[in-house]
Amino acid sequence: MSPHHLSSRGQRVVFPGPGKVELEPFDLPGIAAGQVRLRTEYSLISTGTETTALKGSFEPGSHWDNYVQYPFLPGYTATAVVEEVGADVTGLVPGDRIMARISHASHAVVDAVECFPVPDDIASDLAPWATLAQVAYVGAEAAEHRLRDGVLVIGAGPIGQMSVRWAVAAGAESVIVADIAPQRLELALRGGATAVVEGDPGERADEILAAGFGEAPRVVIDTTGRPDMLPKALGLVRDHGTVVLLGDPGAPSEQHLTKDVITRGLQIRGAHGPLRLDVEAETYRSFFGLITTGRICAEGLNTHHFAPEDCAAAYRLVTTERGTTMGVIFDWVG
Repeated sequence: MSPHHLSSRGQRVVFPGPGKVELEPFDLPGIAAGQVRLRTEYSLISTGTETTALKGSFEPGSHWDNYVQYPFLPGYTATAVVEEVGADVTGLVPGDRIMARISHASHAVVDAVECFPVPDDIASDLAPWATLAQVAYVGAEAAEHRLRDGVLVIGAGPIGQMSVRWAVAAGAESVIVADIAPQRLELALRGGATAVVEGDPGERADEILAAGFGEAPRVVIDTTGRPDMLPKALGLVRDHGTVVLLGDPGAPSEQHLTKDVITRGLQIRGAHGPLRLDVEAETYRSFFGLITTGRICAEGLNTHHFAPEDCAAAYRLVTTERGTTMGVIFDWVG
């Protein structure tokens, strides 16, 4: 499309304040050298991050308090089509399909180096999962998965599902998943989990031990972001094992260590930081390649599609019926 025929206005989802969701028009900026203009096809709600931001449920002075400034633009992963390229851009042309870390909006202008190509055999509404897979990959790196490993993933939401798939791809012998939502546990089994435990993992230690062939897991990955889960994770991991904190609590001051850390020689690793762009790109390529070869099961990841005009209903669903949802997609194609 010629730049002369491109719209100067777009639409985007915004949280004007805690508990409020709107779709608003906005003016699109021009593109500078090294930038591209994108037309969004599909964007994926990151339920944990975005519901925390929507509720405003975080401590003053926490990193959440710095990150969430109202009006807040939610979302950080989407598939889009390149509409226009600026000067000095190489490797991208109008019409290319890419994924990028952009908020829920009909259009965006970003640096070209922040765009990653989507293979032809990956569906446009599946590609945004690569960013969530990248988040979970940081946890997998921190876990240092080994062949025949025993892994417990606490929380079977989107990040938990991706954590399961990386552990399976790495050759873990047992991948146990704990959650309170049966639908999410079923999807974890489809993704390669060897066993699931429904309920509070702190109250299911015997089931977890049995599912691990009589051995406690060497790695426990907590994706819940719940402060009360850390003591439970520390009690479930084997001696000299590793607890990976992949969920990001809104109230970090409520997290507390137990005597297990010292007396049983445990490691705790935080794993929510960003990767270098080149490493991030390689992670995306690996994720897409594992889907294409069938080593990662992506079937059933998306459960709901919403028009952007129905954004309030989408967030109401993920807030009040979270256990029945997984991938909640905004369809900007219409």
